[in-house]
Amino acid sequence: MLAYASTGLAARLSVVFTGNMASLSVGELQEMEVDRRGESEESGDDETRRKSINGDVDPNQPTATSKEESPVDMDTITLDPEEEDVDLVHCRIGKIEGLEVLQKAKTLSLRQNLIKTIENLDSLSALRELDFYDNQIRKLENLHNLTELEQLDVSFNVLRKVEGLEQLTRLKKLFLLHNKISSIGNLEHLTGLEMLELGSNRIRVIENLDSLTSLQSLFLGTNKITRLQNLDALHNLTVLSIQSNRITKIEGLQNLVNLKELYLSHNGVEVIEGLENNKKLTTLDIAANRVKKIENISHLTELQEFWMNDNQIDNWSDLDELKNATSLETVYLERNPLQKDPQYRRKIMLALPSVRQIDATFIRF
Repeated sequence: MLAYASTGLAARLSVVFTGNMASLSVGELQEMEVDRRGESEESGDDETRRKSINGDVDPNQPTATSKEESPVDMDTITLDPEEEDVDLVHCRIGKIEGLEVLQKAKTLSLRQNLIKTIENLDSLSALRELDFYDNQIRKLENLHNLTELEQLDVSFNVLRKVEGLEQLTRLKKLFLLHNKISSIGNLEHLTGLEMLELGSNRIRVIENLDSLTSLQSLFLGTNKITRLQNLDALHNLTVLSIQSNRITKIEGLQNLVNLKELYLSHNGVEVIEGLENNKKLTTLDIAANRVKKIENISHLTELQEFWMNDNQIDNWSDLDELKNATSLETVYLERNPLQKDPQYRRKIMLALPSVRQIDATFIRF
């Protein structure tokens, strides 16, 4: 498998996938259990995963290729016709050519090269995974023969629109992190898509997702989205990351009854509401918003992680909303008025005895 670093994810969380990724610091390194954050949060410490799920650069990734390097001639690269997993990372490839010998290739990684145009891949019909992360590609094109493709990563390029994917009906994972995409569209044929990563783009509206009923993870962090809407058809969605946008109201989630992880940090939310039908939530991240009161979540009995740091919570009685979540293990409340209390940690422990981690520090017994 080709490793992907987002998101989404996250997302702590690109994803974690993946992984959160926005203006959070990566300073607090803790030994965390492996997260269930999807492809974009497969590795890294807790804060790093938080950032990747939000659509920012994963610090675990190599430094981006210098775009002033001179491309090499493909004739200088030796290719093995028997190889199924082909890795051509950071080879200074400027033009795709001469790959016809790779008839057995199932995965092809062309990360961190100097490629501007997707071309000359028609003969590689057996490909399952294709990775163009960190190149100079301006257009999704010439992919129509790759009908077996299940994973495509064109993150960190200069795409302005989603297009040219109509024949890729077997696609399950699509990563378009950090491009210049301004709208969601041309995805209606991808009915088998399970993960969609569109973090760090220029998207303003959630739209044109109705046909993606198989979607399980959706990463939209670091865009310009003002409203949660047009998500009703996504009944199978389990992870939604929409951090670092312009959301002011939690709404439009009533049909997402299978949602398990919701990441809304770094928005402008003032009231916790609209989660009546999301009873399967295990992770709720509303950090860095404008919330003054923890409310309307006493029915979320399956919560395991609750992120409410950097808000305006000042009343200890608000923690009563979390008492029904008997599996709650992690609570972030730092940089709220509550933290000024000298008994801050002790009071959280008494109110929520199941908690094993308060902010970035584990509880020692």
